[in-house]
Amino acid sequence: MEIESDALGPSSALADDWRKALNRVVSAVVVIKSTVTRAFDTESAGSIHATGFIVDKSLGIILTNRHVVKPGPVVAEAMFLNREEIPIYPLYRDPVHDFGFFRFDPVSVQFMQYEEIPLVPEAATVGLEIRVVGNDSGEKISILAGTLARLDRDAPHYKKDAYNDFNTFYMQAASGTKGGSSGSPVIDCHGRAVALNAGSKTSSASAFFLPLERVVRALSCLQKSRDKTTESWNAIDIKRGTLQMTLMHKGFDETRRLGLKHETEQMVRQASPAAETGMLVVESVVPGGPAHKHLEPGDVLVRVNGEVITQFLRLETLLDDNVGANVVFEVERGGQPRECTLRVQDLHLITPDFFLEVSGGVIHPLSYQQARNFRFECGLVYVAEPGYMLSRAGVPRHAIIKKLAGEEVSNVEGFLSILLKLSKGARVPLEYNTYTDRYRSKSVLVTMDRHEWYAMPQWYKRNDAYGVWKIEPAVQIENSPSAPLDSAKVITQPNRIAEGENEAFITDSPVGSDSKDRESGSIDTGSLEALALESDQLGVDTLKRGECKRRRVLDKNAEQSIVMSDCKGEPMEPTLTGNLPDNRGEGVNDVALSTGSGASVAENILEASFAMFEVHIPPSTMLDGVQTQHSLGTGIVVHHSENLGLVAVDRNTVAIAVSDVMLSFAAYPVEIPAEVVFLHPVHNYALVAYNPESLGSAGVAAIRAAVLLSEPPIQRGESVHLAGLSRSLQVILRKSIVTDPGAALNIGYTEYPRYRAMNMEVIELDTDFGHSFSGVLSDEFGRVKALWARFSTQVKYGDTPAEDMQFTRGIPIHAICEVLDKILKGNSGPSLLINGTKRNMPTVRVLEAELYPTLLSKARSFGLSDSWVQALAKKDPVRRQVLRVKGCLAGSKAEKVLEQGDMLLAIDGHPITCFQDVDYACNLMTENDNNGRLKLTVFRQGMELEVFVGLDVRNGFGTTRMVNWAGGIIQNSHPAVRALGFLPEEGHGVYINRWSHGSPAHRYGLYALQWIVEINGKSTPDLDTFVEVTKELDHGTFVRVKTVYLNGKPRVLTMKQDLHYWPTWELCFDPETATWRRKIIKAHIP
Repeated sequence: MEIESDALGPSSALADDWRKALNRVVSAVVVIKSTVTRAFDTESAGSIHATGFIVDKSLGIILTNRHVVKPGPVVAEAMFLNREEIPIYPLYRDPVHDFGFFRFDPVSVQFMQYEEIPLVPEAATVGLEIRVVGNDSGEKISILAGTLARLDRDAPHYKKDAYNDFNTFYMQAASGTKGGSSGSPVIDCHGRAVALNAGSKTSSASAFFLPLERVVRALSCLQKSRDKTTESWNAIDIKRGTLQMTLMHKGFDETRRLGLKHETEQMVRQASPAAETGMLVVESVVPGGPAHKHLEPGDVLVRVNGEVITQFLRLETLLDDNVGANVVFEVERGGQPRECTLRVQDLHLITPDFFLEVSGGVIHPLSYQQARNFRFECGLVYVAEPGYMLSRAGVPRHAIIKKLAGEEVSNVEGFLSILLKLSKGARVPLEYNTYTDRYRSKSVLVTMDRHEWYAMPQWYKRNDAYGVWKIEPAVQIENSPSAPLDSAKVITQPNRIAEGENEAFITDSPVGSDSKDRESGSIDTGSLEALALESDQLGVDTLKRGECKRRRVLDKNAEQSIVMSDCKGEPMEPTLTGNLPDNRGEGVNDVALSTGSGASVAENILEASFAMFEVHIPPSTMLDGVQTQHSLGTGIVVHHSENLGLVAVDRNTVAIAVSDVMLSFAAYPVEIPAEVVFLHPVHNYALVAYNPESLGSAGVAAIRAAVLLSEPPIQRGESVHLAGLSRSLQVILRKSIVTDPGAALNIGYTEYPRYRAMNMEVIELDTDFGHSFSGVLSDEFGRVKALWARFSTQVKYGDTPAEDMQFTRGIPIHAICEVLDKILKGNSGPSLLINGTKRNMPTVRVLEAELYPTLLSKARSFGLSDSWVQALAKKDPVRRQVLRVKGCLAGSKAEKVLEQGDMLLAIDGHPITCFQDVDYACNLMTENDNNGRLKLTVFRQGMELEVFVGLDVRNGFGTTRMVNWAGGIIQNSHPAVRALGFLPEEGHGVYINRWSHGSPAHRYGLYALQWIVEINGKSTPDLDTFVEVTKELDHGTFVRVKTVYLNGKPRVLTMKQDLHYWPTWELCFDPETATWRRKIIKAHIP
């Protein structure tokens, strides 16, 4: 290899030359801060820092990489050397090669005298001394030196399912560039750009540069697209042709091994420059493309249109100049010459410029980039981001949708057309493929959103003339915003270009008009029941088992005579169970106690009352610090009548009300939706309602409410049956011994505040089924005495991050019975619509202080008198303990009265020793009793005091309102946050719970676990005030935000509003309709 004399090292370029060149170049280099607002094609939503440089200062054009400009919607700013920041807008990105352009308004640059860097691709030679100027490793401006070592390196391969450049050479130098330097100019000593920095190896100092020949052509076309009269950008028209194949440059030694004839090699060497060392070889062909079935991997390219071609650049120039025309390819395959005529396809037509957003997911035609990566045909329905609806069904990112609701899906418009025929809550099968398992289709059940977790489906269409994506509704609701999806009218994707070359992308007529057998209106979801069952693999054997279960439940045994107890513990005869007003006594005498099946009496009885929970939480509504979107657990039916069914379950399974709950029953093979109706604010249980009408007559008869036995309480050493469900809905049961019927629960604070049970006595067993098994504790006759619940906590070992851990304990059933009675008998609490009937839901009076037990022996050491020690020991001779205050919830009534370390001795003069005593006293309180206050006797710092402590009244709805601002999920301070004992004095009603990738909150660092106390100097103490303040803020304006962290540390940051991609909206629960309503507060429509 010869190195040209004018490209020699340091002697050819003096330090003064570099200094002058760099002074000119630095003013043209900008730091790019880009936020990808939505996942699209090969890219995920997120925020990046990169580099760009000005190539036309009069028009305001910045050159950078394609993977910086991104194919999807982005919001970006450029920062000059003097720290002046201006907005920039995507102008063009090449469909294949790693370069793209941003534009800016030159008038917006007020304080910087900047230059432009000329592009001189022909100056790149081996041995040329270069400098890479850019934002390397986030250091604003860095200058890295190197020498061009290769000009014919293969295009780097980054990832198998992400963007990769191909059909081009790259340059290589050991310049050691790292993250942030993407898009940096590679300059010579004259200040000219000879290449564009694109990537590097993490394991070495090698950096890869893109040649600039095609960049120069694209820039010339862009400059012609500028209308000098109106000073606006016309439609960008840069011709790009493709045959949908990938080529590699192979040396002559390898082409000989592929079968290239000696005469052909001799001819090629004579027709090519003397430095030529190889030829182009077909590496892969995309199915369905122009080259498919004509060219194969291993074909050696000889001529195109009679011209010998051995270089990528010449081939690409020829294809770009012949878009829509035919070209003749001459190749050799295994030494045999072949000739074929191929039609050059428009590369832009197989590069999607629109997508459909539905339930947080992004769906668009499969691009050429991903079709090449996955070896699928271009234009298939591609899932760039599954969102909530699809991820809930198990559809992964990069999936290809083939069928929906039994209908073939060939394009995105067809997918939307089928989707809008489905009613809310409908469950239909969806069939898809993945590139990792391409030969087998997978079938899953997709559930239509029943609540307004997300906006209605929307079209996003790229508009490079304005630099933003136009957003339009994909459906038009004809009646009202509350109308179901099946009343919607399809709006086809706007501004589509009708071209016959790419039928997978183009529709001239409204969606669905080409399908003669497709009927308008709603799909009958009942007719899809068989498909749904098949998708869930409920085969014949499963159905037979279900029939056996129903027969076992329905078959009455006249000889059975068991004395049962209702939840109050009062004996009753089986013949009277049908007269119970709340149905909790039904079912025991209706179960055949067959010993032939090998099942115990308790197993047979409980089988009719068990339900398996599957809970999904939308990512957009993850409130109250929840960390998981999906959970499974076992619940027990505690009420079952003609119009109401209630199931009890732990709050580790059902954490918040903003969730979708599906119930599967052990006694009958059916899966139905359910709604959360009660979340206990302190104790670890929830009640979920289902509609018995959804079960059908057979299901209603098969399912029974469990018999709840609250008295007598469980004793130490008592033998109980621990029962629950396996994943296959089979009852699992074992006998266990109670080791402690009243163990004090002690769960520490978690790293991120979230619900944790407190002030509870729980039941411990000698043996169980492990930390993830939930169910019930019953006696030998299947009467439920406790809920076997899962609890969540965190453990930390040394300096390692805290790890989530689960454990199981029993919750005595009497607490659930009390709430259940209030729901069924009615009370004066807030109303809630359940299955079409308004019911008054109970409220809970809570002493909002976290307590813990201390042994009397230690209490005596703290100075507690002998008389109180003896009184408390007499009250509870087994545990011999006294309750102490660990802390009060910030903002509670107890916070003003109780202090940390106080010992609670008595309530109204009656000694108390356990949490149950406190709960009992709170439940007995009414508004008239001491104005709703408890009279407590406390021991504080050697003194006995009598204090009156107010009780806080909490309902069982949980958090019922949230606001999404700038991509941050904002709510009122939930109990887990208040339990930390601190709330900002400036206001604590605007708490950031989570943030979204690609949002302004992500871009500017408005992260979770802090309160927003001021916006532009205006106080925001609560959500109502916050909404009113943010309504006044316009799109694109910078906002000054003052926040306070959980540790009390204040902070001020600035953030730019983006109401186009991230409108402000709120989600509220409406108890009158029992639905979650989504409302747009403010949005920007360009």
